[in-house]
Amino acid sequence: MQELSALGSRPGLERIESLLEEMGNPQQGLKCVHIAGTNGKGSTALIIADVLIKAGYRVGRFSSPHLHSYFERFTIDGQEIATEAFRSILDGIGKHIRVMLKRGELHPTEFEVLTAVAFQYFRDEGVDVAVLEVGMGGSYDSTNVIIPLVAIITGVDFDHIAFLGTSLEEIASNKAGIIKAGVPVVAGLMEEKAERVVSNRARSAGSQLLKSSQTRVSRVGNPDLQNQVIDIEGIGISMQGVRFALRGDYQLQNLATALTALQVMKEKGYRVEEQSIRSSLLSLKMPGRLEVIQQNPLVIADVAHNPQGAKALADSLDTLWPDRKKVIVMGLVDDKERDGIIHVLGRNTRSAVVTRPQGPRGSAWKEVKARWQQVFPDIPVAEVESIPEAVARGLEMMRDNDYMVITGSFYVLDQARRIFLRDYFDNEV
Repeated sequence: MQELSALGSRPGLERIESLLEEMGNPQQGLKCVHIAGTNGKGSTALIIADVLIKAGYRVGRFSSPHLHSYFERFTIDGQEIATEAFRSILDGIGKHIRVMLKRGELHPTEFEVLTAVAFQYFRDEGVDVAVLEVGMGGSYDSTNVIIPLVAIITGVDFDHIAFLGTSLEEIASNKAGIIKAGVPVVAGLMEEKAERVVSNRARSAGSQLLKSSQTRVSRVGNPDLQNQVIDIEGIGISMQGVRFALRGDYQLQNLATALTALQVMKEKGYRVEEQSIRSSLLSLKMPGRLEVIQQNPLVIADVAHNPQGAKALADSLDTLWPDRKKVIVMGLVDDKERDGIIHVLGRNTRSAVVTRPQGPRGSAWKEVKARWQQVFPDIPVAEVESIPEAVARGLEMMRDNDYMVITGSFYVLDQARRIFLRDYFDNEV
């Protein structure tokens, strides 16, 4: 897989379509939920998949990126793909790629190969529903070769501008590329100009457009480290006093989007019952999303790797701990919009440690410290290249009642979680 990652991203569907044709088009016949959006894809996919699992369906989920292992990207009923199954499918795909190369075609990218693995795995295992996250954008993403049951666009913000466009309208248009003729579309919360693009595309395709605002999710009382209690009201759903295990204000919006999509599934004949929803929401776990990885002192891990995600994190922290200061350990890859991330994370911050994400995309990591000093000259910031040493420095900076937030790149969270969750990783098979 490391060799494939060197191929980078190449927009276009011609390679994945050729590969899938060689494989016998395993994507055909799958019943799919297709999810695009700048943020919230992972949580929305998790909620939809888990509710359907609790209802008794066999559900595959393809997600990206991963925190620790490629296997995380492929799950059936919440269980990761086995090593043997992954290698077997990958070996088979390798044979098909060699045929393509002999014809003079370009080698599929890493994400295209992983998408092909997902389709083959889900067909081999006979899933009832496959929940698929877009890797990047929508129009030219390798997952965009299906006709789904429902298409979801969780939100639109600036990210991957080198590929998706420099205006919100261009980015929205790319993400709206997953809309198919006559397939219902669910739109999450987004700016009016982005929503207008999605609405126009749905209208042109003759697709029903539902907005997540049609499902109202409101918190009851104050959240805590275990869960938040919510009320849900919407078309075909009315539930009170529901315990929701995912923390953060932004998860309420993701839940509204997921529940709106599940109502579409219900109208198509799928069982979506109150008990399945309650059972699912109580037990959900989302590594790297406002995740408590140590209680004393309190340490939170969250992959806030773009401005929208950083704002969602900062707002949620202010809700959970409005009277406490935080120490930030942060590493951002070079192609992210750093200013937007830094500006919102400084609120209620005592000090910061900038570290280096692994890999070539982290080569300019020291620039983050320089920018932090410009934006927050009164908040001390250190630079520590080693991620474990950066975490140790952050712990030293904490005072009584402070908490730590480790954020930014998935590469940073990978190593940081291993520090605090050693028992889990030591017991991995």
